[in-house]
Amino acid sequence: MLAVVPHMLGFYPSRSLVVLGLGEQHRVMVTFRYDLPEPYDDELATDIALHTEYVLRRERIESALLIGYGSERLVLPVLLRTAARLGNHGIRLQEALRAEGGRYWSLLCEDPRCCPPEGRPYDPGSHPAADAMTRAGLAAHPDRESLARTIRRPSGTAGTVARATEQARQRLNRIVEAGEAVGARDPGLRVTRIGRQEVQKAIRLYRSGGSIRAVARLAWLAVLLADIRVRDDAWARMDPRHREDHCRLWTDVVRGAATDFVPAPASLLAFTAWQAGNGALAALAVDRALAADPAYSMAQLLSSAIQAALPPAAARMPMTPAAVAASYSLPPVRAARTRRVPRKRPSRSARKAKSARGS
Repeated sequence: MLAVVPHMLGFYPSRSLVVLGLGEQHRVMVTFRYDLPEPYDDELATDIALHTEYVLRRERIESALLIGYGSERLVLPVLLRTAARLGNHGIRLQEALRAEGGRYWSLLCEDPRCCPPEGRPYDPGSHPAADAMTRAGLAAHPDRESLARTIRRPSGTAGTVARATEQARQRLNRIVEAGEAVGARDPGLRVTRIGRQEVQKAIRLYRSGGSIRAVARLAWLAVLLADIRVRDDAWARMDPRHREDHCRLWTDVVRGAATDFVPAPASLLAFTAWQAGNGALAALAVDRALAADPAYSMAQLLSSAIQAALPPAAARMPMTPAAVAASYSLPPVRAARTRRVPRKRPSRSARKAKSARGS
C-alpha cells in the first residue's frame, strides 16, 4: 500500500493523512488526503476524524486503511483520534501506518519481530506495485508542487502568450463589430457559434489522439471559453469515456491561457480530472481557477464537491449539449441525456482536505 498510494494521489505525500476506504476483497473504493500543517492543531485533528467518518459512512464503506506521513508528534494524535472515531462508528480499521524517512510503523501490530520499535525500512519507488502503476499510466510526481507545475504556463512563454491573447482579443472584437455592422440583434451569438465550433473541433482532435501545440490556437480557445455559453457547451460534452483525452486538452489550454482567461479551462480541467479519479489534479485546477477569479461560480461549485471527497461517479455532466443550447436560445445539437452535478456543502475539515485519486 505504501508503494501504491503515491500513484493514487499523483505525488509522494508528506505531512499528510491519507484515508483509503476499502470494499470487498480490500478493493480501494475512495481515497482522500488531509494536510497536517505544523504546528499540530488539536481542533483540526478532531475535525479530520469527524470528516473521515462522515465521508466513509456516506459512501457506505465498512473498512478503511489510514496512513500518516510525518513525525510522530504530528501524525500520531491525528491517527489515533481518527482510528477511534471509525471504530466507534462500526468502520473496521484494516491497518494504521505512520511513514517517515523511508521507514514505517504499524499502530495495530505489537509483534517486534514484525514491527520493530525502530520501524521497518521501505522504498516505495522500487516496489513491483509502483512499477505496475507507472506502466498503467499512473505516474507519481515527487511532491504536490511538481504536480502543480504540470498545469502552469511553461517558463519563458509569458510574452508569447500575452501577444497571442491580444491577437485573439482583436480577432474577437472584429467578429462582434462585423455582427454590429449588419445589424445583428445579438452580435455575441456569432462569437458563441464560432466558439462552439472551435472548441468542438478541439475536443474531436484530442479524442482521436491529437493535440494542439500552437500557442495562438490555445490562446484563441481560452478567449472563446470566456463566453459562458461556449464553456457550458464544452462542459456538456465531457463524456467520461474520453476523460483522459479531455484532461490533456484542458491542461494544454490552461498552460496556453493568459491569467484573465484561466478560470474556464481550469474549471473544465478540474471537472474532467475529477471524472478520471484524479482528485489531486482536480483540486490544483480549481485552485488555479479561483486564484484568477475568486468569484468564478463553476470553480466554486467544483471546489465544494472535490473538497467534500465526492467520488468520481458523482462527476456527471450538468446537462446535455441540447439543453445548453435551449437554455441560451442557441441552435440545438444532439447528445445523450445526463444529470446535474450534485451540490454538497463541505465541513470545515473538508475545506482543509485535499482529495486524491479514488474510484
